[in-house]
Amino acid sequence: MGSEARRRSREKLKEQRAKERKAAQRRKNLIVVGIAVVVVLAIVGIGYAVLNADRQEDFAGDLAPQTLQEDGSVVMAAEGAEAPVVEVYADYQCPACRQFELTTGDLLKESAAQGEAVVHYRPISIFAEQQVPISSNSLRSAAAARAAADAGLFVQYNDLLFEHQPTEGREGYTPEQLKEWFAQLGPTPEQQEEFDARVDEEAEVVSRFTEDFLPPLAQDAQEQIGQETLGTMVLSDLLAWGADNGHDPSFLDGTYTGEIIEATGNAYTRFSGDNALRGTPSVYINGELLDNDTAMTVRGLSEAISSAEPGEVGTEPMGDGGDAEQNS
Repeated sequence: MGSEARRRSREKLKEQRAKERKAAQRRKNLIVVGIAVVVVLAIVGIGYAVLNADRQEDFAGDLAPQTLQEDGSVVMAAEGAEAPVVEVYADYQCPACRQFELTTGDLLKESAAQGEAVVHYRPISIFAEQQVPISSNSLRSAAAARAAADAGLFVQYNDLLFEHQPTEGREGYTPEQLKEWFAQLGPTPEQQEEFDARVDEEAEVVSRFTEDFLPPLAQDAQEQIGQETLGTMVLSDLLAWGADNGHDPSFLDGTYTGEIIEATGNAYTRFSGDNALRGTPSVYINGELLDNDTAMTVRGLSEAISSAEPGEVGTEPMGDGGDAEQNS
């Protein structure tokens, strides 16, 4: 065999081996991809199974009676129920609160209806000192929920607020939307008229507070007492400081916006140590804070309720129980 023939033979052998290496690599890639797909499908399947295993079926029965409390909170409980008291502190602008409601809301309704729990709803506004529109969204929605409680429709309206929660940083919970959602609950004409008027009044208060009042108050406080001290004060304390230093908060008196701000301050100062409220949602059973793994799952919350002793509600009904005593 001549040199040219040997060269062509070597080139042909080289090309053949290159093709074999490429084919082997393709087979290897297909095996790896196949394994990856199986793993992903397994993970998705497990995740789907876990989520569905922890999912509470929609509660379709009648709600337990709702009773408006003097501080603006709402207690939902079967008549004469002696059961653990589940307190839920939530902010309607809080995404985690929305997730809590979507996951465990029906469990709470069913537990209350069956007399297995006394559910104490405590709307607050942890975002009241944030920039607009986060602060204004939070306060407007909480004030609207309080107005819905006057008509005995708090729990139903609570569901709608979380269902329509605006994305953080985007304006939402407008007065028009708040009125429209309330109308979906079938109130009487008188209830709708009173609700609409209250929503408009509170919207003006919220705008004044978040846009005109709070910014100069916070700036003045920072200059006079310093950021370190300011950071230790709850909003209601800041308002008290402002009242003594040229920032009159009296326009909040008698408003649901002011009531929510006060309720938020009380929540932060009510608990201490490991029990302290640090954000929302915060869920307590008989005054003991649940960890997130327990509170945010149907199984965890259900077991916590069933293993707790009967508790006592720490607030008083408004007058004769208020108007907020109505089933679904």
